[in-house]
Amino acid sequence: MTPTPAPHATAPRARARDLLARSRPRRRAGAAAAEAPSLRLVRLALHGAFYALLAVALGPSLLGKEPPAVPALGLLLAAAYAAGVVCRTARPGLWLTGVTALWLALLALDHGFSYVAFPLFFHFLHALPVRWSLPAVAASTAAVVAAQATAPGGLTAAKVIGPVAGAVVAVLTAYGYAALYRESARRQSLIDDLVRTRDELSAAQREAGRLAERQRLAREIHDTLAQGFSSIVLLARAAEHADPATARAHMREAGRTAADNLAEARRFVQALTPPALEDTPLPEALRRVTARTAPTAAFRLDGEPRALPVETEVALLRLTQEALANVTRHARAEHAAVTLSYLDGEVTLDIYDDGVGFTPGRGPADGRRTFGLHGMRERIAELGGTLTVESAPGEGTAVAATVPVRPASSPAGPGAADTLEAA
Repeated sequence: MTPTPAPHATAPRARARDLLARSRPRRRAGAAAAEAPSLRLVRLALHGAFYALLAVALGPSLLGKEPPAVPALGLLLAAAYAAGVVCRTARPGLWLTGVTALWLALLALDHGFSYVAFPLFFHFLHALPVRWSLPAVAASTAAVVAAQATAPGGLTAAKVIGPVAGAVVAVLTAYGYAALYRESARRQSLIDDLVRTRDELSAAQREAGRLAERQRLAREIHDTLAQGFSSIVLLARAAEHADPATARAHMREAGRTAADNLAEARRFVQALTPPALEDTPLPEALRRVTARTAPTAAFRLDGEPRALPVETEVALLRLTQEALANVTRHARAEHAAVTLSYLDGEVTLDIYDDGVGFTPGRGPADGRRTFGLHGMRERIAELGGTLTVESAPGEGTAVAATVPVRPASSPAGPGAADTLEAA
């Protein structure tokens, strides 16, 4: 027979460890159920009943009316019972056998110890399996009846019915106690399962949040730092082949772009609003981005500007940066336009260029993985909006975003309704 490869041999052990880990909460559930206040109270009542009945039976012997062996055996029985209760021995059957033997010895000396059988019935039914517990109860009942027969008056119907009725009540009560124990254990197991499920759900939510934040940061870095670095590279290359005056202008622009990138990097750490929107209305911020990224593009504003949620303004700003960066790097366009429109219940942003265009859905010819359009769609979709890209080879490109917004709350600023243009 071909031996199983070593890596596969470890799989059963891994599954066994997993099953063991899953079984531990249930064992803890059973232990917790055993320590439930109601069950603990039942056990304390049972122990109290044993010592109370033992004390009543020992009363005459302590007054000197019984043989000296009876008090000694009675105290030994009390000590043996207490040892089993305190130590909670792992072999209750052995402990119960010793306690029963001492009780039978006392019962042989004095039929007054017959009543001590009642709490022992419960221990038989709880500590022993069914095949042994019921015969033990029956044998103990028979011993009590036999001891009562030696009492004055001999054996009577009452002396038989009493022990038998006590045994029946003990059996029924013990089964009720067992049902209560199982129900408590089951409830505790369900509680543990709910707690474990809640912890797993919390972990899943944290993981989902971590992945969402990772995706958000990927979009942020792509739309800000990556675009800025790309602009710096283009300006540096252009400065290499330009005359001194033009080269200085390119380097100044590269310096401003680097400063903006530094501010964006700091924002990532401080989780602040983009620098372009800190103290500038959205229309003015878009006008500046348009003039800086694509100097030949025009910016237009339609409608009455109003305050928008920060996440909406950030999304529109990033969309403009990404689209104009694509125009500058790939479109080879002669004209471009950015239009921001405030409408009833929504705001739209359109970026158009008359460049070379492309086929939507087809990646770059060199096989590079692109993130721009995918990131823009995700960013707009998170706000409940839609993003449409229309293009064809040789026919330019149009990017249109529509984002629903709440009714206008306040104007963006005096004079903001005027049309802004950057040539």
